[in-house]
Amino acid sequence: MLVPYIIIGVMGGGTTLYAISGGRIPFWIGGAVVAMVVMIYVFFGGMRGTAWVNTFQTTLFLLFGAIALVVIGVGMGGFGNAVNELLASPSTSSLLTREKVSPLFFFSYTFIPLSSINFPHMIIFCLTAERMRHFKKTVILYPVCMLAIWLPAVFLGVAANRATEVPAIRAKLEARQTLVSQGAALSPEERDELRAKSAGDDILLRLLDPYALLWLAGLLGAGIMAAVMASDSQILALSTMFSEDIFAFYGGKERFGERAQVVTARVFVIALTVIAYAIALKFPQPIFDLAVQYAFSGYSAMMPLLVGALFWRRSTKWGALASALWAAASVVAIAIFQTVVKTPKVVWSIGDVEVLARTPAGTSVFGLLPVVPMVIVSALLMIVVSLMTKTPSEKTVSRYFLQ
Repeated sequence: MLVPYIIIGVMGGGTTLYAISGGRIPFWIGGAVVAMVVMIYVFFGGMRGTAWVNTFQTTLFLLFGAIALVVIGVGMGGFGNAVNELLASPSTSSLLTREKVSPLFFFSYTFIPLSSINFPHMIIFCLTAERMRHFKKTVILYPVCMLAIWLPAVFLGVAANRATEVPAIRAKLEARQTLVSQGAALSPEERDELRAKSAGDDILLRLLDPYALLWLAGLLGAGIMAAVMASDSQILALSTMFSEDIFAFYGGKERFGERAQVVTARVFVIALTVIAYAIALKFPQPIFDLAVQYAFSGYSAMMPLLVGALFWRRSTKWGALASALWAAASVVAIAIFQTVVKTPKVVWSIGDVEVLARTPAGTSVFGLLPVVPMVIVSALLMIVVSLMTKTPSEKTVSRYFLQ
């Protein structure tokens, strides 16, 4: 299962490096600093070190995010006032409703949360739990923590549309408006430049500039950025899978010893960090655009594999392999498609039905985000291929299922 996780993880988790480019530090320098910091503590800290770093990052984000929410709210004159102003303006009132969001597009996003428990680092963390009650706590508290982190962030992102008195935010809004009104007439380079200007990854930092004291903005910004550097767990998980599922599984540990396995895993950490950094430089796209199109979609597509492995006795390794390869191939296909077709247009239609289209935000299949057909086909492959291949032996089934 390593190949799909490498493809999905590098294209999603590794590109967290994008978030540090605030415009004042060159992107390649900021990305290199973040990549080096992440690589060093993953290299030396391993599973325990990375788990503690993630705990510290989440704590920082929850603490400083709550303070930022209060400070920005007071600075904007109260969120009630900001929301009322958004509602009063015809250009922003739709942000508070689903008026401009098609039902199919909204439906597509309901598939994205399927990815959360399928993150490789979450699965590994669960498998390393000493007791079942620790595992249960993770499963219960993880979604709650995600909600506590992202709900205020999303709310502040919406409220930022009212902060037109902030020059940096006004520039983002103008760039976005230009994309909407003149997108078809712009060159690919101009569109890429406008997308970079309109990106919302640094919106919390931009809101802190005018509404918080300089020293407080620095502390809050540092805390928020600490939580954004989230590619560490992905790199660690991929390194663990490589060292255990490839190196050790195929006899490397027996022939060369445990020390060689550790060295191999650490070399893999370095290589993977370099690959992630290179991808981030090549595709300096907003991280959440990349995450939805690649990482979240890919992990969601592997959910049928996880469900089948845990709950379906008739599932086979070949069904799991087919599902995993489909997820990996889909992510690669989307990346190639969006690299080749850069201008929004309908690429394939049957009559009046748009089958495949390039949109400003990515790709649509029958008006849906790619995650929907990816999950459906993955489930079908898991079922059909398992039924077409040999039933697992009783010995194999008894290892994983209680009789």
